[in-house]
Amino acid sequence: MTGSPSADSAGADDDAKAQRAGVRQEATAAGDARVYQAGRDLRILSIRIPRSIRNAFLVLVVLTLLGGGAWAVVRWVLPAYAPTYKTQFLMDTTAVADSGDADAVAASLRTVVGNAGDSDALALRRFGGECGTGGNTAQLVDFGTDNRQDIVRAAQQAPVGGRATLLRGIVQAVDDFSGTFAFGADQRAKQVNRIVVVTRHGKDACDDDTDFVRREIADRIRAAGLKIEFRLIGYQVPEDQSESLKSIATAGSNPAEPVFAHTRADLDAALEWSTNTEPVLRNATKIVDVLNPAVTRINTAVREIDEGRLGEAGQNLDRAREPHIGTEFEDLGGRAKTPEGRDVNDRAAQLREQQKTVLDAADRMLEAARDKASLNVRHEAFEKAASDYNTQVDAMNKALAGLRAKAPAAR
Repeated sequence: MTGSPSADSAGADDDAKAQRAGVRQEATAAGDARVYQAGRDLRILSIRIPRSIRNAFLVLVVLTLLGGGAWAVVRWVLPAYAPTYKTQFLMDTTAVADSGDADAVAASLRTVVGNAGDSDALALRRFGGECGTGGNTAQLVDFGTDNRQDIVRAAQQAPVGGRATLLRGIVQAVDDFSGTFAFGADQRAKQVNRIVVVTRHGKDACDDDTDFVRREIADRIRAAGLKIEFRLIGYQVPEDQSESLKSIATAGSNPAEPVFAHTRADLDAALEWSTNTEPVLRNATKIVDVLNPAVTRINTAVREIDEGRLGEAGQNLDRAREPHIGTEFEDLGGRAKTPEGRDVNDRAAQLREQQKTVLDAADRMLEAARDKASLNVRHEAFEKAASDYNTQVDAMNKALAGLRAKAPAAR
């Protein structure tokens, strides 16, 4: 006869069931530490995690997430807000025979900064003082996109006197570009970092070795890890110092011959060219250089359609669909403040729209070919769109050639 189970065996069964149930968590008398137990036919493993370690782990996780977010800001967000151009004006404020010369530079700056691009970050530094002293150069206005009037006022109020500490001024101007935003993100421009020097002297008053001066400037640029262009404007520079100024001009990236201005009108033209006209030409040229190959690829696709190679035609049309010239268009739009700037900006916009028209006409040809429909009408539409595009390119090239012809002549 089978008897009923005893109370001891029932309790043992209950304990076994509890162990086989999986994981059991219980609070201990040691405070907030927790015990994690694993069962299910295994011996129980207990791990005690004190509150201090648990909190430290949570802090580490939060810091890791914050660090990842900071890296994303540095890598992706800040560059999107970088200025298109960063331009530092370096102004010679040494004593001059004609006291009105300093006012001439300030007046020229007033015009050019007013025409500068909306996304240009401008700054102003002066040089002139005694050799070996800390005050022989100083940044009067830091980089910014809304500091135009500050630059004009600082140029007008800059103290005049001292010797031509040209080397010290350029070296410190280069260092101004090596500052950083938060998290170590550099402040380089999207397109061009540059220093526009307006000097009455072609040599440094503290060092007669022009080759040393040039090498020192070039070494400082390399140490900064940036490409920095120099645009040197010699305002009434003595004839015997012109060659040394030309040598200094080669220290920067994309070197250009110095422009020698003899009159106030020369100075106005030289500053306007270096500050605003040259960027307009550069951006418009880049736009044409990107759109033209895209249209050439479209023409190739049309030939492939005519030959029945529809797959290859589709690939070429896809490649021609997204020319990467958004920054150039943005910069041109921000410089449409002079008649020449507005003209080039309008032509560039029309050229981009016409390129899209050419692409749309080719897309319709490809669609008709895939449907095995007649291509005659669509072919005529494409030929007209392509012809109109070529006409607009020719007009743009003539406009740009006209602007280049206005460049101040180097001596």
